[in-house]
Amino acid sequence: MAGDTTSASAADGPADYARFGLDPVTIAPWEDGARTDNRPGTYEWWYFDAHLDDGAKLVVVFQNKDVVNPNQPLSPLLRLSLDLPDGRSFEKLLNLPAESWAAATDRADVRLGDNRFEGDLHTYRITATADEVSVDVTLTGQIRPWRPGTGHMLFGANRELEFAWLPAVPQGAVTGSYTVDGVTTPVTGVGYHDHNWGNVSLLKIIHDWYWARGQAGPYSVIASYITAVEKFGHEAIPVFMLARDGEIVADDPSLVRFETERVYTDDLTGKPVASVVRYFYEHGDDQVVVTFTRERDLTRALMVDELPRAKRLLARLIRFDGAYLRFAGPMTVTVFRSGQRVEEYSDDAIWELMYFGHARVPATS
Repeated sequence: MAGDTTSASAADGPADYARFGLDPVTIAPWEDGARTDNRPGTYEWWYFDAHLDDGAKLVVVFQNKDVVNPNQPLSPLLRLSLDLPDGRSFEKLLNLPAESWAAATDRADVRLGDNRFEGDLHTYRITATADEVSVDVTLTGQIRPWRPGTGHMLFGANRELEFAWLPAVPQGAVTGSYTVDGVTTPVTGVGYHDHNWGNVSLLKIIHDWYWARGQAGPYSVIASYITAVEKFGHEAIPVFMLARDGEIVADDPSLVRFETERVYTDDLTGKPVASVVRYFYEHGDDQVVVTFTRERDLTRALMVDELPRAKRLLARLIRFDGAYLRFAGPMTVTVFRSGQRVEEYSDDAIWELMYFGHARVPATS
């Protein structure tokens, strides 16, 4: 593959672990520390989401720069999304000065002004304020840190282009509070944290991805289906992790099949969106089917709208029409043995469609 200009693949061989200085089994705290030096061309973010027991849904992201334009110098962002059980929804995006950013390299400890995201692969505290909304939550891991192979996806003739992903807390218990307009609500719930970074604009390597995580009965799931850009043959890179009672029981991407159903064109973004996404994990006579069914949209956004005005004009001139959509609805885990259904559980979940490229007809519909 070294001479193949269309190369796009997960990095999970012995040479890949050696290249990145990683242990195939054990994840070290430094892996959740800063993995880039903020130079132009690189980007990095720490992500947290939670389903809260009062019905609220929370997402907090600390970014060192906008991934649509990673060639800029350090230009940190705070994203905070809060959907309340009374129907109110808050989508916050704060651009902060470069000097407000600090990120340790030996562990997760990211500071963005007075906001902080810190932890040790097991326990994290996230504090963030954006206008009238603030959150103060603790995430305590219930499933060990995990990564798909080395966590790196490599692109290009020499596999020199990188996008990396570390689910440091695949699932954890959440405690804390959120405050809206001075009213504080104590909360508990279930949460998730991952960390992403790369050395090339995602627009140059990834056409789109579906990503999801959820819990139903004794099962916890992280699932993604990543499609490379046309230059890399629209190569698919599946990611899948299934845990039962807190123990990881399946994570071999070669055993994953993905399909979509009820695909429609979103009228705001113009992107094809599947109302149902389904992951099949088949091993011998056993099969696990994980289905995400869209009931409502949490976010529908054109990426160009988040750019500064001058860059927005340039993006439109080059016909950039990237979009981000986040959905809510049930995740159902169905287990079959020798063709017979033996288990089925369903619960609420959040998942997303990140669409960097132009709309294309999906391979499965």
